[in-house]
Amino acid sequence: MNQFVRRLKGILTGSIFLPILTLLLLLSVSSYAQEDAGPTPAYAVFVANNIWMLLAAFLVFIMHLGFAMVESGLTRAKNTTNILFKNTSVVAIGILTYAIVGFNLMYPGDFSIGQFFGFAGFGITSPEGAAGLIDYADGGYTYWTDFIFQAMFAATCATIVSGAVAERIKLPSFLVFTVLFVSLVYTIAGSWKWGGGWLDQMGFYDFAGSTLVHSVGGWGALVGAMLLGPRLGKYTKSGMKPIPGHSMPLATIGVFLLWFGWFGFNGGSVLSADPGLISLVIVTTSLAAAAGIIGAMVVSWIVSKKPDLSMALNGCLAGLVGITAGADVTTPLTAVIIGAVAGCIVVASVIIIDSVLKIDDPVGAVSVHLVCGIWGTLAVGIFSTNPDHSFMVQLIGVVAYAVFTIICSLIIFLVIKMIMGLRVGPEEEMDGLDLGEHGMMAYPDFQQVAEAGGSTMSMASDDMVGSRVLTESEQKS
Repeated sequence: MNQFVRRLKGILTGSIFLPILTLLLLLSVSSYAQEDAGPTPAYAVFVANNIWMLLAAFLVFIMHLGFAMVESGLTRAKNTTNILFKNTSVVAIGILTYAIVGFNLMYPGDFSIGQFFGFAGFGITSPEGAAGLIDYADGGYTYWTDFIFQAMFAATCATIVSGAVAERIKLPSFLVFTVLFVSLVYTIAGSWKWGGGWLDQMGFYDFAGSTLVHSVGGWGALVGAMLLGPRLGKYTKSGMKPIPGHSMPLATIGVFLLWFGWFGFNGGSVLSADPGLISLVIVTTSLAAAAGIIGAMVVSWIVSKKPDLSMALNGCLAGLVGITAGADVTTPLTAVIIGAVAGCIVVASVIIIDSVLKIDDPVGAVSVHLVCGIWGTLAVGIFSTNPDHSFMVQLIGVVAYAVFTIICSLIIFLVIKMIMGLRVGPEEEMDGLDLGEHGMMAYPDFQQVAEAGGSTMSMASDDMVGSRVLTESEQKS
């Protein structure tokens, strides 16, 4: 009897019975739904769209951690706390300003000044009842889903600027710039395309933001880096001196987080749970990133005679930025071409900006986001499967965003410079912004020790004070 019970229990809990039980449950639920009418197909699509867009928003949010890791990893240890503080603040500023004015500037509905400027009022308020739910956006998603997804994009522009001005900008000055840049410049520029403005009417196309997000942030980064000038010791009479970052593992983790988040950045920009289009976008996004790595790896290896990890990482980001404008209107083959070209371009751009133009960009933000953002936007006019897309219209959009963003960034930075100042003092820069701006170190158990040709990390103890190692006689005393 006991043996029979054990066998019966084994059948009921076995791998064969479980699928059968699951199938029976599904059939019974289906039968009940048919009898009870249940949700309409339109409502089911509405729910699926919302779930996917919210998941995509979460992925975009994770990208900010990726940006923080890349920027801190490619800069020196003595500025890590400052960089992490900036990246944390940028997210908060981006979400709050987008709620106060940004969302209604970017999506004003009716424009008050031609198709260039419109404002729907302060704050965010969902229409009551079905108007803010299934009737919103033609049944695509809710008002709140729309807001939070777009809000996650808003802070990215200022994050791009953060990398280019790292290790020498005053924290309060950067935060003021972030508030103005994210709440006004990014949103007004975004309304020209995504808000139905003049560039959208002209036929300009930017699927997920190669120009609207990345190039806009890149232009701001370029202006900021030029006005600040290079870090101390970067350019000397003997030539350009590389200033290596303190943690390539952090930078690598950051790039993989960004690649992961980009599935939501591009995939969510479909603005629906359309399985065919989402899967295409994720495939083209992945292929471009992979091709960007290979392109940058090959070119940098040829140029420097050594495989450069930082260039390969930037190649990945270059491919991602490049495909963002046309991820939904390119074939897998053209996605590979766009990514590979972006990977090659980013290496050349870093070298030219760093060595020829002598603009100090610690993380290569201008090369990755601005230069490759321009390439990706123009690539839509070359490779798009939509015959309505025009290279000349894409070029007009690139130029328009360049002029607008450069002028706005110059005004903001120059006003801040006159009122607050932009750059920290030489002594603070040498000691590190962690101590000067925050009074704390990211690695309190370690001491940065300058050595010829680079820097190392040595274990700190009670015998170490400030930013130097005590001598033997000092230790005895």
